[in-house]
Amino acid sequence: MAAAVAAGVAPVRARFLASKEQFHAYLRAGGRAGGEGEEEEEEKKEEEVGRCQSEPLAKRVKSEEPGEDGESREDAGAEEKEPAERKRARGQNKSRPCMKPNHYEPSRLCPSVTQGCAEKCYFGPRCRFLHDVGEYMATKPADLGLSCVLFKTFGKCIYGVTCRFAQAHLGDGYQNVINVDLAKQWEGKSLVRNNLSKELQHQLRKRKFSFRKAEEYLRGLAKPHGDGGKGGKATGRSTEEQEVSNCTTPQEGLGDSPECPVLPGEDPKPDTLQSPSPTGGEEASPMKTVGPVTDEDMIKLRSCEKRKLEIQGKLYLAPLTTCGNLPFRRICKRFGADVTCGEMAVCTNLLQGQSSEWALLKRHHTEDIFGVQLEGAFPDTMTKCAELLNQTIEVDFVDINVGCPIDLVYKKGGGCALMTRSNKFEQIVRGMNSVLDVPLTVKIRTGVQEKINVAHKIIPKIREWGASMVTLHGRSREQRYTRGADWDYIAQCAKIASPMPLFGNGDILSYEDANRAMEMGVSGIMIARGALIKPWLFTEIKEQRHWDISSSERFDILQDFTNYGLEHWGSDTQGVEKTRKFLLEWLSFLCRYIPVGLLEHLPQKINERPPYYMGRDYLETLMASQNVSDWIKISELLLGPVPTSFTFLPKHKANSYR
Repeated sequence: MAAAVAAGVAPVRARFLASKEQFHAYLRAGGRAGGEGEEEEEEKKEEEVGRCQSEPLAKRVKSEEPGEDGESREDAGAEEKEPAERKRARGQNKSRPCMKPNHYEPSRLCPSVTQGCAEKCYFGPRCRFLHDVGEYMATKPADLGLSCVLFKTFGKCIYGVTCRFAQAHLGDGYQNVINVDLAKQWEGKSLVRNNLSKELQHQLRKRKFSFRKAEEYLRGLAKPHGDGGKGGKATGRSTEEQEVSNCTTPQEGLGDSPECPVLPGEDPKPDTLQSPSPTGGEEASPMKTVGPVTDEDMIKLRSCEKRKLEIQGKLYLAPLTTCGNLPFRRICKRFGADVTCGEMAVCTNLLQGQSSEWALLKRHHTEDIFGVQLEGAFPDTMTKCAELLNQTIEVDFVDINVGCPIDLVYKKGGGCALMTRSNKFEQIVRGMNSVLDVPLTVKIRTGVQEKINVAHKIIPKIREWGASMVTLHGRSREQRYTRGADWDYIAQCAKIASPMPLFGNGDILSYEDANRAMEMGVSGIMIARGALIKPWLFTEIKEQRHWDISSSERFDILQDFTNYGLEHWGSDTQGVEKTRKFLLEWLSFLCRYIPVGLLEHLPQKINERPPYYMGRDYLETLMASQNVSDWIKISELLLGPVPTSFTFLPKHKANSYR
């Protein structure tokens, strides 16, 4: 007999269902049946711990401040507390605690000692790190295991004594042992590409990098008389168009106001929109538009000579902020993802040579079709960044993020806001396309406002401006991830986009979802949250089956992610804790997966929340927990105990509920 299922809740078979109390009692008891006689005190303690981990201190203190009548706000709203708890939080957890390396390891060994050149320490006597290996080893935390993945894979661990698995490769006198035969096999091989060299970083910081092509394009946008516009840049529009566009600037709400039409499809002056050059462009541009062919014409690639992006029908792993890191992409590649893309990188940070931003561009050698995604709001920075990447890294395509809904990006005119800033959008696409040797793609949403779709008006323009492909997420900015993606609208846009390929994105969590999406006439599908919830989704789609994956197989996937993380971020304390952080972020999505064998009917829908249920074994139940402390418990099975004073708050509030 099927159990009654509440709206929005996944249909789990009745014999596996449990109450919240039973679920947590089972996990507290370590998988032993019973646990109903647990002390109330422990229950309250866990509730308090969960609360501390689910909201920042500043917000918690504010909610506990006494009201005007002397009662605390928490007490005053006690009657409304029950329904409020059931409501899922939305948005991001802002003011998250940031744990820096010195929180985990106050006494750190100088890198010069680890690299075997202590006498060459750049800071000399001013160095604040330890140089005495014996002193460091006296305070170093205990090793986490007997096997070092770096030593086992490459024959050498570059972290030496600082490695948290150092006993696997330390000899007498703390000497770092090397497996010479294995190390020779990897000598000279580049496993990860697109690294930021010190020389390039220096050039960017000193502003000595040459942006010849970008500057040539931007000169074509300069105002003939230079009477206004920030930095002397102009849009080459008539006064009337500038007035319409001015009301769509980020400072004034970027088109949220109904009296401010900002759709590029409206094209009151279509001829002007199609050309980024100002009237009388011969004065502004040093290049002639008539006459004999110049050297500049010979050097510039024509669109037919650019590399083609042949990915129709392939499975595309979406660029995923925070969770779409290199170790996670390696997991997805192993399960059948064809196309991968780096996390969204902010163009201004790349131009400044920020190491943390350049790390988002790194490409593993197994990523055979790989692109990077850029976010920016202005043609100068985006065009220069495109030229910079074109000269310095290896990618198969560059994607423009015109779909990011978060306020931080939107209010600066980037992400979704570009859909309401048609002139800037055009200048960015044309400019980037003019300096790139690889195809340029664009990712957009249906629009900004929930019931006002504008993508169908923008897509023909994007094709005209020179983009090679568009990816459409079937939701507006206001929707974020609520309600279902509008695949009927995606189908309409796919017809309008032709012959330019259009990939659809939204709500794909099973091979049936993927099949239905392909029937809509799209060129391919992009998978985002579905890959975070179950990365083996790519295998399911290619093999056209539901995979009832066991808890031990899922744990092996986490083990592989951990090994890839230690290889990528390092096996010292800093690397271990960075791996743990990204593992916990991923676990906040993985807990939403419901095993195939437990479902009343297939497939699981992406927007259906899982009820409390008992898995077929303890590990399966533990992996279903939405409690942060249980995610930490899983991380401890893989990376050892967390450091003292360890804190973790997931990036998304929706992943914090219990």
